[in-house]
Amino acid sequence: MSKKITWRMVSTEAKLLLIGIPLFFWTMIPIYHLFLFSISSKDSATSGRLWPKDPTLQNFDFVFHQKHFYLDHFWQQMWNSVVIAVAVSVITLFIATTAAFAISRLKVSFGRTVMNLALFTYFIPAAFLAVPMYKAMGNYGLLNNQWALILAMVTIASPYCIWVLKQASDKLPFELDEAARMDGATALQLFRLVYVPLMVPSLVAVGTYSLLLAWNEYLYAFLLLSHDKQVTLAVALGNFLSADDSPWELLMTTGLIYALPPAAIYYAFKRYMVSGLTAGAVKS
Repeated sequence: MSKKITWRMVSTEAKLLLIGIPLFFWTMIPIYHLFLFSISSKDSATSGRLWPKDPTLQNFDFVFHQKHFYLDHFWQQMWNSVVIAVAVSVITLFIATTAAFAISRLKVSFGRTVMNLALFTYFIPAAFLAVPMYKAMGNYGLLNNQWALILAMVTIASPYCIWVLKQASDKLPFELDEAARMDGATALQLFRLVYVPLMVPSLVAVGTYSLLLAWNEYLYAFLLLSHDKQVTLAVALGNFLSADDSPWELLMTTGLIYALPPAAIYYAFKRYMVSGLTAGAVKS
């Protein structure tokens, strides 16, 4: 019996490796080429070699010191990306946390109906909502204002975050609420002293999700922001492709730098992402 179980386990792991190893290399190929371009000179960037003949860090010097006209506002655009992503994360987290608490713990009337209606918006591709969003922001005078992108991304991220937190909240024992109320706790004290501390893994998960969503957004950032000092770095990267002779080595170097913060954030909170986003997936 033990031999059969052992052989079955080995067979399963071997199958997973046969699938996982090719997928790993397939995923890493674009990242490797991104790095390859970033350490190549302009002449050797498109040579097709697996490793540059003369690796250089000159491209990073060009980017950090803004030595190309496409990089005139590199640090400002990077700061814009940071501010917008953090603002989206904080606002989404506040909205989703309070909404999930009201729906799951306070049992507000029609709360679940409103949540489900909000989730139905995901049936419409985000690209289809871009023009109506642009029109709405124009009517409120928010075009070329970073608040336009922040509010748009909060709108997109909130329904899913509310649903995740609501599912996680449903797993918390209601006896905790009853005990807190018997001790005289108000709804605000229940939220602050009981609900939030127990929901930390899920809060970190949805906060990270909304931050990365805003960080990687291109379409809405391109439509709602146009001034070079207002756009995010994701939009600024697209400007490299506007010329016939694009500096590919600088584009890839900038892209590599831009990809590092979300990668670091994800790996820093990876265990919270897994536990938080799967909270409530299995009913006990």
